[in-house]
Amino acid sequence: MSQADIQFQFDNAFIRDLPLDAETDNYMRQVERSCSSLVNPREASGPQLLAYSSEVLDLLDLSEEQAQSQQFADVFTGNQLVPGMQPYAMCYGGHQFGSWAGQLGDGRAINLGEIINNKNERWILQLKGAGQTPYSRRADGLAVLRSSVREFLCSEAMFHLGVPTTRALSLCLTGDEVMRDMLYDGNPAYEPGAVVCRVAQSFTRFGNFQIFAARKDYDTLRALCEYTIQTDYPHLYTDSGITQDTYLQWYREICQRTQDMIIHWFRVGFVHGVMNTDNMSILGQTIDYGPYGWLEGYDLDWTPNTTDAASHRYAFGRQADIACWNLAQLANAIAPIVEKTSALEEVLNQVYADMNIAWKTMMAEKLGFQAYDADGHDELIQGIVEVLQLIETDYCIFFRKLSQVSTGMTAEDALVVLAEAFYLPEQNVEKVRDSWLMWLTDYIAAIDPDDASRVERMNACNPKYVLRNYLAQEAIDLATDGDYSRIHALLEVLRRPYDEQPDQEQYSAKRPDWARDKPGCSMLSCSS
Repeated sequence: MSQADIQFQFDNAFIRDLPLDAETDNYMRQVERSCSSLVNPREASGPQLLAYSSEVLDLLDLSEEQAQSQQFADVFTGNQLVPGMQPYAMCYGGHQFGSWAGQLGDGRAINLGEIINNKNERWILQLKGAGQTPYSRRADGLAVLRSSVREFLCSEAMFHLGVPTTRALSLCLTGDEVMRDMLYDGNPAYEPGAVVCRVAQSFTRFGNFQIFAARKDYDTLRALCEYTIQTDYPHLYTDSGITQDTYLQWYREICQRTQDMIIHWFRVGFVHGVMNTDNMSILGQTIDYGPYGWLEGYDLDWTPNTTDAASHRYAFGRQADIACWNLAQLANAIAPIVEKTSALEEVLNQVYADMNIAWKTMMAEKLGFQAYDADGHDELIQGIVEVLQLIETDYCIFFRKLSQVSTGMTAEDALVVLAEAFYLPEQNVEKVRDSWLMWLTDYIAAIDPDDASRVERMNACNPKYVLRNYLAQEAIDLATDGDYSRIHALLEVLRRPYDEQPDQEQYSAKRPDWARDKPGCSMLSCSS
């Protein structure tokens, strides 16, 4: 074995320590009393590496030389299993758009195994788009290039933005064509197939617990809870073992992590688009980058998901409420093994109260204040939410430009500074000028003239570069034609989202008119 050969230290605890499906044939079925099923990836006809994350390489103790080898492409499309890999798919259920959907599971995700890196950290390698599993529900288990580009880039973009997230190691073509109906309009077409290797310390979701509670399989539920605490929350596991107080502290930490994640989403203008309970990580990390989007014009009611176009259940402004609703479903799931169910309710009620304070604290930070002060900041925060919705105003550009507003300016001067954030300013700003001038007058008066670090803090909080949907779509269009340069360019820019990067200004521009209604540039379907 050469030094460049890929090898890992595996510790596949999930399938070793938890009930494993005894059926080894890979066909779609209901899987009872098991947390996972063994399954091998589908063989790809022509694996080709398109991009990789150098930071994730480091996490996994892989070298640039290894990443550029054909073995790397073979391993991370599923064509080659290195020693120690034991591929499996996980069993879980979930609420989809508010309704219980029963068994869901890893329908197109296959875990290759759990590695222990040189820092003694546990990382799970997961292929998305590598073929059918027992949980594929009549689907093919594959993914196409467009969705895979979006998943790969956004996973890494979110990490560099400071948002809790799963990671992405690699993006590979499979050499196969996959049929998809992108717009659900009865016009399916073949598209290039692709696989993303996702990486996380855990891929366990709220739905992993829900499925066993729904089936009243409390033995497996208890085993999964105990395993998750010991493996993913080891600081809670003491010499006394797992007590009732341990369960409450565990749930409290899940709530806190989930809250932190949601507040980060609001901070950077991210909309997940499909916050089903099976897409909620037990570690409070953003998971499953499907029909997500980034706010362009500030709109609390905007959803990027065409499936959600009627109800707007997962709209930007509703994400905190939905997170709490999902946490309530998790509480219901673990309640059969938690004696103090009233204490679970108390924790959840506190989350509702804390989420609002956390949001206001974050908004005060975005506005440049050193600490949130209810008396001094509540009116300004409520005011900015209102004026941002009066005309179409770009969320990221507005807050980035706001740092350039200073105490020496008049409100009229400040409005000129912010002009770049307005879509069609000549048509719209005049209609609401008075409201904007009133808010800016109050804001300028609230700025501390002696706060020397205000601009630096604001620029560290308000990103200049995010993965706008039209940027991702441009990269996808080029990649479909065999040009992968934009994927690499975006990956590089998004590594430093808070830096000015003067030579990359084109990637910070607001959505152009041609992208307003183009498929992939605003709303997206769940297709692939």
